[in-house]
Amino acid sequence: MKRSSILISAVAAALIGGSAAFAQQLIPPGGSQFNPPLPPPPPPPKIEAPVVPQLDAPPKLPSVHPSRRGSFSDRISRCLDEGAAAGLDPSERAAYSRSCANR
Repeated sequence: MKRSSILISAVAAALIGGSAAFAQQLIPPGGSQFNPPLPPPPPPPKIEAPVVPQLDAPPKLPSVHPSRRGSFSDRISRCLDEGAAAGLDPSERAAYSRSCANR
């Protein structure tokens, strides 16, 4: 009786210890024991709903920035004045104002 109980406990210990060691050595097909673990998956994308305009809100007016260059008429006048101040005659002032205003 003593021998059979020792034999049964030895077999049970071998089965329990052997199954734990066997489970640690399982390698998936096509894998290697030296492969690093896979990185965690990326976080899911953040989805935001668009802003819904309110019916009673005042409309947003577009902002208009004035040109720094000025109008064509203002540029011609400025160029004619510069030409006259430089002492150009009327035909030279006309040619100068055309080239000056188109810069």
